[in-house]
This record gives sequence, structure tokens and C-alpha cells, in this order.
Amino acid sequence: MPKQELASTPEPGDVEYLCPVTIGGRTLNLNFDTGSADLWVYSNLQPSAQRSGHAYYNSNNANLMAGYTWDIEYGDGSGASGKVFADKVVAGSATATSQAVEAATSVSAGMISDLDSDGILGLAFSTVNTVQPNQQNNFFDTIKAQLGKPVFTADLKKGAPGSYDFGYIDSTKYTGSITYVNTDPNSGFWRFSAGGYAIGSGAKVTKTYSCVADTGTSLMLLPSDVVSAYYKQVKGAMYSDYQGGWVFACNAKLPNWIAIIGGKPFTVPGSYMNYAALGNNLCFGGMQSDTGIGFSILGDVFLKSQFVVFSQMTAKPQLGFAAKKL
Repeated sequence: MPKQELASTPEPGDVEYLCPVTIGGRTLNLNFDTGSADLWVYSNLQPSAQRSGHAYYNSNNANLMAGYTWDIEYGDGSGASGKVFADKVVAGSATATSQAVEAATSVSAGMISDLDSDGILGLAFSTVNTVQPNQQNNFFDTIKAQLGKPVFTADLKKGAPGSYDFGYIDSTKYTGSITYVNTDPNSGFWRFSAGGYAIGSGAKVTKTYSCVADTGTSLMLLPSDVVSAYYKQVKGAMYSDYQGGWVFACNAKLPNWIAIIGGKPFTVPGSYMNYAALGNNLCFGGMQSDTGIGFSILGDVFLKSQFVVFSQMTAKPQLGFAAKKL
């Protein structure tokens, strides 16, 4: 199978990363999300006002999976629902000839206003797919038998196009060795245990915390004691109830943050922690608390700082992390 990377372009502010995917002959820009397992798209089944400004899927000539429905809600409360079709899906050099395509009949208001995104391609494990009465395979499970290796990689970048690769690991995109850790696929997510952290040039703090590698989450959401320890090192940083998170002066000096994974350090540059300008020289932090979630999330603020491998090459799925080749 030819090796062809799939371009992944960030929205302004790196809120999400979008990839061109051809479904039923139409090209849509989809958010590749390792935190969910549904491939859903805007469609001709929605009211025209909902799909205005979006590229959308035309289900007219597609194979309806009669009696099948889907309904997904994400961690931020947004969601979508609709009907299910079997159709051809092409992403880079990977082709699924009969993929469950979830055509929206309704999408929540907050998502509709994001005109860059035409849907979501979920890459968490198929056990969390929401299709009823029978769950469907995610895109990766549909194509993995035809791939050179059952693996995909994410090489996201800060403020610049990056890429996803399916079926191979491109050694030109990382330096040094890849550190692999086992995941807990029973959770349905790419979930693993980190072993600690460090802030700037400070000493390593040993602490076990359960994380999900989630390309569909913009921020890093970490245990509140880790977050507090980080912002104690940022002059003037404070928790804002109004903003719902930690904020600081936009010109504040931000230390690097280092995750200890598989005994190795993986650094997020301090500049990545300046996530968004709020006005009045106030900026919102790229690290926030995971309170109420039940686990930590290493979202794009972390993932764009590393080369990341999502592997099913071993009996238990693994995540691999390596330093980017700059």
C-alpha cells in the first residue's frame, strides 16, 4: 500500500486540527478525534440552516442501514445525532470501501457555528461507538487489515500544518527512540498511566496519574495539585471563576512542563501554555484542572509537542511518544 501522509491543519489558536476526507465522493474537513469512536458528518438530512457554510455528505445514493441510529455527546456538552449509511471513505492512502458513515440529522448549536469543521472522525476504540442497535467499527478498525502495520501516528504542530499517517511510522518525523506504554483498551480510550512530572528546571515529582491521549481536546487537563504547582511558578497567575480556569498576564514568563511517561521526560514548551488571549492583557492557560472527569486528558497542547504513535502492533494496544524532529 502506498505511504501517503494526511495533512492536518489547525484552526486559528490550535482549537482543533482538521483533515480532508472524501466520503461518498465529497471531500469534507473532519476533526480526527482519538477521544471518540464515531465517524459523523454534516449531511443533506439536516435543515439547510444547520448545514449552511459547511461541506456536507449527500446520502441520496448511499446504502441506508435501516433501523440504525446514533447519538453522541462530547465532554463539553456539544453533540449530534442522526442516521447511518454504509459508504466509501478515503483518508490519504487509506480507503474503507464500506464504512459506517453517521449522517447528522441534528447538530448542537455550538458546533454549527464552527464553519471550518464538517464533522468528526473518531479514533478511540470501537467499543465506545454510539451506533444502535449494533456498534460499528471506527475507521481505523475498518482499514487496519489492509495497512502495512496496524498503527497510526499523529504529528500535530503549533500553528502550522502537521500530519496523520496510517499503516507506518515515518522515522523522519522524530528523533531518538520511541517510548511505548501499555494502554487500557477496556476504558474504550487511549488511556495509560503517567509516572510524574517536572516544572521548568525543577526536580521530578513522582506521581501516578491516569491519562487519555485525546486529539479532540484542545487543552491539557491534569490533577488539580499538578495544575496549582505549575501556576505557582507563573507570576500573577490566578484561578478565574468568570473564565472557568487559570489565567495570567499575556506577557508572563511560562516555564516548560515535563510529563514523565515510561520513565522518560517529554517536554511541553512554556509558550504552548499561552492558549488564548482574553483581552485586557489577560491570557487563558493551556493547562487546566481535570476535576470531575475521573482521569486526566493530554490534549493538543501536549500532543503537538510530541510525535505520537497509536499502535495495535502488540497484543495490548500501546501509545508511543518521541521527540519531534525540528
